[in-house]
Amino acid sequence: MTKFIPVLFVACGFQTAVFAQENSPYSRYGLGDLAPNHNIFTRGMGGISAANNDYQSLNFVNPASLASIANTIFDIGAEVDIRTLKSTNPAKKFSSTNTIFSYLQLGFPLTTEKMRRDSISWGLSFGLRPLTKVNYKIERFSRITGIDSANTLYEGSGGANQAFIGTGMRIKNLSFGINAGYIFGNKDYSTKLTLLNDSVPYYKSNSADKTTFNGLLLTGGLQYEIVLNKSKKKEYPKTLRLGAYGNLMKKLNAKRDIVRETFDYDASTSTYRIDSVYEQNGVKGKIEYPSSFGAGFTYTDEHWVFGADYERTSWSKYRYYGQTDAVQNNWVVRVGGQYYPAKINTPVKKYFNYVKYRAGFYYGPDYIKTNNSRPEYGFTFGTGMPLTSLKYINYTGEFVMLNTAVEIGNRGDKKTNLRENTVRFSIGVSMNARWFAKRKYN
Repeated sequence: MTKFIPVLFVACGFQTAVFAQENSPYSRYGLGDLAPNHNIFTRGMGGISAANNDYQSLNFVNPASLASIANTIFDIGAEVDIRTLKSTNPAKKFSSTNTIFSYLQLGFPLTTEKMRRDSISWGLSFGLRPLTKVNYKIERFSRITGIDSANTLYEGSGGANQAFIGTGMRIKNLSFGINAGYIFGNKDYSTKLTLLNDSVPYYKSNSADKTTFNGLLLTGGLQYEIVLNKSKKKEYPKTLRLGAYGNLMKKLNAKRDIVRETFDYDASTSTYRIDSVYEQNGVKGKIEYPSSFGAGFTYTDEHWVFGADYERTSWSKYRYYGQTDAVQNNWVVRVGGQYYPAKINTPVKKYFNYVKYRAGFYYGPDYIKTNNSRPEYGFTFGTGMPLTSLKYINYTGEFVMLNTAVEIGNRGDKKTNLRENTVRFSIGVSMNARWFAKRKYN
């Protein structure tokens, strides 16, 4: 397993690099723009995860689902994010296309033969994923009485990441799990002001804050499975699964560098300091990360999976060095489903009968607080396409699955001055193999 650890650090560096393309003014608030909190499999179904339990992928939202891991699973995802910002006053439009690392995780079963005979299963996973993203660059021109014009440049970068390890255990129909995540990241803000006057030269000013933070976050989860057709349990079980997960508010350790200075640009357009008005480095403090909880259900039979989730996060409790921000409590409702056409006797030559088709949607108020209500909603579509020979899958249970998802989302409304439309293409590869299985015969 140690050979996968360097891959996690490489992926973390890749993630930092690709964020630099984005330009979202909403990432100014809180810890940044929230990254999708779901794997590619569930993204195609609107993100339903509370009661989702699929042996082909790893659900890092509810750790109770890790109990169902049957083979070693290596799961990696990435996305292409196309954003369009529209403002009404002034009427302008800005678009950006970004390639973003989604997650990297490895899971494997810990179930022994004795545990299996007692209807107990146990699994473990670890990985890395982004939580938030901060990246914006906005220029504003204004008039100041008695001076003339002013140019203000707002810039921000950074984000939060999570390295996590989780485990889940199932005893008969009840599954429970816990996920321990190490959150680390930074957020750098600066505001550069240039006064434009024909007769009086003014110094340019820069107000910058650079903060690094880290801390632990624990997430717990439960799932309970109810078999609806016990007489046909071994053939085509129809199951109703209930799930819930949540985490408590956590205080992250932070260090902050504060700079207030005058500056100018050199011939290469790089900045250099003229004078330091105020500077303080290494100021220790706390960032209060809000609590959240979610609950939902899924129904599963031979061909169908559908379900719904409700999630709520207490962003009003968020504090940055004791200060509040323009964020608010938010909730989101997710509904989605999957259709699998194949039957037990379907010929393996009919490939598209073995493709899983998914769709869903989500809706809820944005966590960023403004004067007007700003709902956030989206529609999702996706597929699960086997990359391994269908004959080989049926014989060994080992396979490679290509998961895809398309999300069309919107935040803001006609009453706000700024709307953001998002089209996100996600792709993930889930590889199942019996890497750690002990052979009975060589």
